[in-house]
Amino acid sequence: MGHTGTDTDVVIAGAGPTGLMLACELRLAGADVIVVERLAQRSGESRAGGIHSRTLEILDQRGILERFLAEGQPQPVGHFSGLYLDFDESESRHPYPLMILQSAIERLLEEWAVQLGVRVRRGYEVSGLRQDDSGVSVETAAAQEAPATLRARYLVGCDGGRSTVRKLAGIGFPGTEATMTALIGDVELPALGEDYVWVRRTAGGDYSAIAFEPGWHRVITSEFDRVADRDEEVTFERLRESLVRVAGTDFGMRNPRWVSRFNDAARQADRYRAGRVLLAGDAAHIHFPAGGQGLNMGVQDAVNLGWKLAAVVRGLAPESLLDTYHAERHPVGERVLHNTRAQSALVRPGPQTDALREVFGSLMVFDEVNQYLRHLLTALDIRYPIDGDHPLVGRRVPDADLKGADGATRVHELLHAARPVLLDLAGSPEAAAVARGWADRVDVVEARSEDEHWIVPALGEIPAPAALLVRPDGHVAWAVAAGGPPGGAALRAALEAWFGPALQG
Repeated sequence: MGHTGTDTDVVIAGAGPTGLMLACELRLAGADVIVVERLAQRSGESRAGGIHSRTLEILDQRGILERFLAEGQPQPVGHFSGLYLDFDESESRHPYPLMILQSAIERLLEEWAVQLGVRVRRGYEVSGLRQDDSGVSVETAAAQEAPATLRARYLVGCDGGRSTVRKLAGIGFPGTEATMTALIGDVELPALGEDYVWVRRTAGGDYSAIAFEPGWHRVITSEFDRVADRDEEVTFERLRESLVRVAGTDFGMRNPRWVSRFNDAARQADRYRAGRVLLAGDAAHIHFPAGGQGLNMGVQDAVNLGWKLAAVVRGLAPESLLDTYHAERHPVGERVLHNTRAQSALVRPGPQTDALREVFGSLMVFDEVNQYLRHLLTALDIRYPIDGDHPLVGRRVPDADLKGADGATRVHELLHAARPVLLDLAGSPEAAAVARGWADRVDVVEARSEDEHWIVPALGEIPAPAALLVRPDGHVAWAVAAGGPPGGAALRAALEAWFGPALQG
C-alpha cells in the first residue's frame, strides 16, 4: 500500500466503465486501489452501445484495443440526432464508432483491472464519508454484514447519475429537468429478423431497433408528451405499449432480457473536486444519451484524472495538480450537455422540427459543418487550457508513424506504460538534457517522424514538431517547431508543472 495508516491510496465507488478505467490508470501509475460496487455481480445489462474515436485511441494508447475490436462492430457512419455524419480517415487510425455493448466493455475492463492488481469488492456501497487533513474514511454497507470503514487518501465517486458520493460530499448538481421519457430494452423481435430500424420519427415520438448481437435487438422509444415519475416501475409491458404508440406495432416483441428508462435531464456537478473527494463519469454529468457520448466522456475523465491522482498520492506532484482535473474536464462536460440538449430538440415531433431538421441536414453536406459536428461526438478536437505557443499544446497527440532505434513504432505505442514521454524528433540534445531531472518519471524517446506534416483535427496539416512532451493521457504539454528556438526553459516549466520538482543532485 502506498501509505501507512490507510487501507489503500484510493477508493473508487462504482465498477462501471469510468470506475474500472480509473482503477486501471491508477494501478499503471503505481497507486493502490480498491473499487467498491453495490451490485454483487456484473449486471449484464447492455446500456451504452458504442465507443468513439478518441476512446478507441485511449485503449490503443494502453495496448488493449484489440480486445475490444474483437468483440465490436465498426460502423461506417455516425449521426447527430439521427442525421448521418461522415468520418475522416485522416484524423485518426480509428475514424469510426465501434458498436459494442456496455456489458462487454465492463467485462473487458474488469479483466484488465484484475490483471493489474485492482481489488474489486462487489456487494458493497458507500454509505458515509469523513474527510480530514490526511485522508478520507469511507463507510461501506453490505447486505447481511456490519458496516465497515475503509481508510484512503482519496475517494472518487464513479457511482452514476444518482451518485451517493456526490451527495455526501455536498457537491451541487445544477441543470435542466426532464421534458420527455424514453424506454430501452433488449428483446427478441422475430418480425425484424436481423434487420435494423435506425431512428424513425413519428407523430408520437421516435423509435429505433438495432441488432447488436444475433437474436437480440435493442429497442428504444421516446415520447415527448409525458415525463415519467422517477419511481414509476419500468416493465416490459410499458416498453411494448410505448412502441405500439410510437411505431404502430410491437414487431412481435418478446422475451425481454433487460429494460430501463432514461430522459433528457441534463445536469453537471458544479465542482469535480471537494477536498479529497472527486467525481467522474455520470456522477459528474448526466445528459440525453444522444450520439453515444456519455460512456466515452466518463472513460476520458478517468484517463485525465488517473495519472494526476497517482502522482499526488505517491508524493511526486503537489496536491494542486488535482485542480487541473476540473479545469480541463468541466468545460468538456458543458460542451456535451450543450450539444445533447440541441440533439434532443432536433428529434422532437412536429412540423416545426421537421423543417428545422431539413434545414440542418442541408447544412451538414458542407465539410466544415460535418467536421464541427463530428468533433463534438469524437472529442478528437479537445484542447485543454495549457500554456504554450505551439498549436499542438493542449491537444491530443496525433498517432504519427515513427522510426526509432528499435525500428518502426507509433506515437500511441509509446504510451502503453501510461508514463509521460519526451519525444525528440530532431536529435536535439538540449531537450533530453533538461529532462534528466525527471528520469524517474519521464521516458525520453529519440525517433524520426515518417511524415513531414501531421494532421490535427480542427487544425488540418501542421509541420511535424522538433520535440514534444506528451502527458500519460496523450495530451501535449509542451512542443517546439522544427527550426525554431529550442525552448528549454519552457520545457523545464512544463515538466515541473505537470510532473513535480526535478530530482535533487
